[in-house]
Amino acid sequence: MPTVTVDLNADLGESFGVWQLGDDDAMLDIITSANVACGFHAGDAATLARTCRAAAARGVRIGAQVSYRDLAGFGRRFIDVPPDELIADVIYQIGALQALAKASGAAVSYVKPHGALYNAIVTNQAQAGAVAAAVHTVDPNLPVLGLAGSAFFVEAERVGLRTVPEAFADRSYRPDGRLVSRRERNAVLSDVDEISDRVASMVQRGRVAAVDGSTIPITVASVCVHGDSPGAVRIASAVRDRLTSDGVALAPFS
Repeated sequence: MPTVTVDLNADLGESFGVWQLGDDDAMLDIITSANVACGFHAGDAATLARTCRAAAARGVRIGAQVSYRDLAGFGRRFIDVPPDELIADVIYQIGALQALAKASGAAVSYVKPHGALYNAIVTNQAQAGAVAAAVHTVDPNLPVLGLAGSAFFVEAERVGLRTVPEAFADRSYRPDGRLVSRRERNAVLSDVDEISDRVASMVQRGRVAAVDGSTIPITVASVCVHGDSPGAVRIASAVRDRLTSDGVALAPFS
């Protein structure tokens, strides 16, 4: 029986000036891919440069985590950006991180939308098409991370981008396969054992329990462990340990 392999990603580079968020160095020792902020929802140039250097030193793959221009809201507020502006915003963010990654001796290997933008393009076709068009314009060989079955994946595949389905270790799922809004109770999970069990089920069985108690199918090539969640390092370590103890290989998606 072939070995199951999965990528483990986390959102990093989200500190800003004197405001520190998360423990990037510790997370980089656990994960295989780093979704590095691009300055629109979090991160300043010096922070992003340090994050790229630290990822490169560990052989962790660097991805551009693009967002709405929303520092005050941490990119978690929907913004009705016209498609042409959103295309320019995404191109700008990828380009900035590409330069910083190149200076660190690495490169941007994929793109993942963040926060409200990630959730919006599950169904918002206009914005989904704009993000896909922006990535394709920068480099048609860049894969994109997102939710399987989303409008974003439809638009990305339409222009020839490779789509990589991901699942979230510490987030609750609705029966339709979408994430429970952070505004709702129990949207973010914190019990390490529960999270580890859920990830094991998602990766090895392709199934996860939804908030209504039903079990739904899920497609996953990469698992996200949020770097800014309370106890993030402990959760990420537990997830990694559980997967490896189950014989799952951890590696960047190829």
